Amino acid sequence: MADTRSAAWDTYAQTKPQRRATNAKGETTWFNWTQHPDHGPGAMLLDLREGQSALDLGCGSGGNLAHLATLGMRAVGVDLSPRQIAKAVERWPDVDMDIHQGEAVEFLEKWPTHFDAIYSVFGAAYFTDPDLMLPAVHARLKPGGVFAMSQNPAVEGCYGCQASYIPRGADEDPAIVKRWDYPADTWATMLKQHGFEEVTVTILPAPEAGKKKIGTLLIRGRRGHDWPRN
Repeated sequence: MADTRSAAWDTYAQTKPQRRATNAKGETTWFNWTQHPDHGPGAMLLDLREGQSALDLGCGSGGNLAHLATLGMRAVGVDLSPRQIAKAVERWPDVDMDIHQGEAVEFLEKWPTHFDAIYSVFGAAYFTDPDLMLPAVHARLKPGGVFAMSQNPAVEGCYGCQASYIPRGADEDPAIVKRWDYPADTWATMLKQHGFEEVTVTILPAPEAGKKKIGTLLIRGRRGHDWPRN
């Protein structure tokens, strides 16, 4: 199953161009939570200080991770797609990032240390059963550490495990991966059930300018200050 999903995300990587050389402010690295350029909050949402550690679940071609690395964070990423990792190495050859190929939950369970923040931007946390993902994330966070993720808001009535289709060639069926969609209040309840505190779940509206009008679901919680019992 992991090989099938890896091939699907390799297909997706082929369709996505590299991140722009600069953003609207002229910055060469930046953090973007949404599917809209130059929009939304930045890395401050992770509440990190220089020298602390962050894990990107589904880091893709490494744009957000590279920004954290340039801010002085210990930046670790994992992605299922070898092609995405190759794109990250090509795009950021001089940035000190530690990127791994693999499945997110397996990586969380095997990694030997804890992180100050774990995040996922339209990444692995969107495409993994939250009953598997959330406890694995919680167990790998330091006390007080932040977990944050972004994804598309759910379509009303279309909740739980859904199918996402990744186009391939004109004569090929699309690749199919699973994603998990829930209303904002359901996400908040699930995070609290899995031990997260200070939970916020909001829908960030799309920019008024532009034709794309779908907002971004932004989920954030913090591990309590008890040292890991699991």
